[in-house]
Amino acid sequence: MAVVGRYVELLSRCRGSGDARPIARIQAALITSGLLRGSVALHDALIRALASSSRPHAALPLYAHLLRAGLHPTPHTLPSLFKSLALSPAVPGARRLALAVHAHAVRLGLTGFLLVNNALIRVHAGLLARLPDAHLLLRTSASVDASTFNTLITAHARAGRVADARSLFDEMPARNVVSWSAMVNGYVQAGDGREALVVFSRMQDQGVCPDDTVLVGVLAACAQLGALEQGKWVHGYLKATCTRITVFLGTALVDMYAKCGEVQLGMEVFEGMKDKNVLTWTTMIKGLAMHGRGSDSLRLFSQMESLGIKPDDIAFIGALCACTHTGLVDKGRELFNSMVSRYGIKPKIEHYGCMVDLLARNGLLSEARDMVEKMPMKPDALIWGALMAGCRFHKNVELAEYVIRHWIELEPDKSGAYVLLANIYSASGRHASAREIRHVMRDKGVEKIPGCSNVEIKGVIHQFIVGDLSHPCIKDILTKWYEIDSRIRLEEGYIPDKKEVLLDIEEEEKEGALSRHSEKLAIAFALISTSDNTPIRIVKNLRVCQDCHHVTKLISKVFDITIVKPSEFVEYALGCLEQLADSGDHSARSVRDNLRVMVAGGDGTVGWVLGCLGELYVQNREPVPPVAVIPLGTGNDLSRSFGWVKGSLSLVLTVTQ
Repeated sequence: MAVVGRYVELLSRCRGSGDARPIARIQAALITSGLLRGSVALHDALIRALASSSRPHAALPLYAHLLRAGLHPTPHTLPSLFKSLALSPAVPGARRLALAVHAHAVRLGLTGFLLVNNALIRVHAGLLARLPDAHLLLRTSASVDASTFNTLITAHARAGRVADARSLFDEMPARNVVSWSAMVNGYVQAGDGREALVVFSRMQDQGVCPDDTVLVGVLAACAQLGALEQGKWVHGYLKATCTRITVFLGTALVDMYAKCGEVQLGMEVFEGMKDKNVLTWTTMIKGLAMHGRGSDSLRLFSQMESLGIKPDDIAFIGALCACTHTGLVDKGRELFNSMVSRYGIKPKIEHYGCMVDLLARNGLLSEARDMVEKMPMKPDALIWGALMAGCRFHKNVELAEYVIRHWIELEPDKSGAYVLLANIYSASGRHASAREIRHVMRDKGVEKIPGCSNVEIKGVIHQFIVGDLSHPCIKDILTKWYEIDSRIRLEEGYIPDKKEVLLDIEEEEKEGALSRHSEKLAIAFALISTSDNTPIRIVKNLRVCQDCHHVTKLISKVFDITIVKPSEFVEYALGCLEQLADSGDHSARSVRDNLRVMVAGGDGTVGWVLGCLGELYVQNREPVPPVAVIPLGTGNDLSRSFGWVKGSLSLVLTVTQ
């Protein structure tokens, strides 16, 4: 027995190392000596060690060896065996073995043990994908704990059944931090960032200290909603508690700042991270591309390569997106070809989608069509949508009609294809054809996805849906919108662009429908709820229509907010710096001289200059000049995204689809 005990201790030291070779040597010694055949404890110790190693599937034959030796599994055997099965889904017969082991557990009376029961629920919810059976096990268990519920909550969330996950969560007699994490991340995976933040707030109220997994989920929720202030709170919490910024936390922070319009803050986090993986680099590359800083994005991609970090397929998606935002068609082709020639990465459908988008946006519609037709895989709806977007931007009706036939075959019940084609018809003056599309949508019961805009005011997310007048401040919002509408008509000659209103209503009513677009309601609410120097960030779920894009620029002008494209921003900034320098500000002179040197950097200097300008004006106690930056590279569709700054800080309206 002493010898068995020494081997059990030796195997326990091997757990967690990941290296299966020492375990294999011990196993060989036990088989040769004959000790393994007569000991359940040694079988248990070997299975536990292998379950935590790089070769968990090696534990499966040991169970058969145990039974052949005439031994019976114990409550300590089965949890580790089920863990090995869950980690080896590709092993032939793994699912049949899981069911057989379950039968053995029932026959031997082991299901009454909590650890065994939890392992059974885990394997039915995960490996076997039998959620009803897992539920039945929960309901018939002699005893359950938080781990039992956590397993099912996570499984339901991953299956997209977040309402069922929430029911289980509310039913739990006691919750731990894993329970809260499962629920927060479940809502994030379901795209419901608002509810994720509600759950997190409830977690704080109950005095539960969040761990890294919870905070990563909260940051992802903030990124979905554009909730910058709450994202900043998480960053501040990490600093206040001296929490080490792990790769996962740092990457989540970079992603949150980029998606909330503060890509420069994301860059500061990125540069301050000691450890970065390829996902961290990719997140920063995509974040810069998203904000029109394609040149910076591609430079970062090259820097990653020069440091010996091999880009993966996702990194190439970020780099190709950067080419799209800057209109660098040749660079895009070069990167696409280098995937195979240099790195041996076979392009996936997402990479073809990026290339089609790049070509179509830059007017190379024939080449984009050829790429779609010659792809090694069947084009999906996103591919056809990218080509359709190019048709819309370049008003190519003939190609749009070709695209629509293929797109509708894939998504007959979704509105995207119909809406884009109707918009193309309207823009080309074919109003009868646009009306016909609307009739087809109505006959097929296809409804347009409602536009939804979120705006964060004092840390609270307010959501507006097109045409929805249920907000408690709706009277004040409509009054403000009437003021806005009157001023931009009177001062700028605004005429509503009704081409994209997909409703069979009178022309006068179309203006009313346009005025109820979600981003207009959000802007009006933000203007009555904030002071002159408060940043406003609006996140929308759909593409911004031409009318809303035009109206926002007019609002910026009428309400004394200047819009400046990145290509024009340098001259604008130099003018501001000249005024400060002339008044004797030496810092302004230094920034001005540096800016002149950095002009070659293109729009990548925008964030840096904005920060410098803001600080300088504060130091001089001068009113900060209002400025808005539209982060658009060559070839970008103006309706996709735009920036708007109220006071000295950036306001960004972005799309999440």
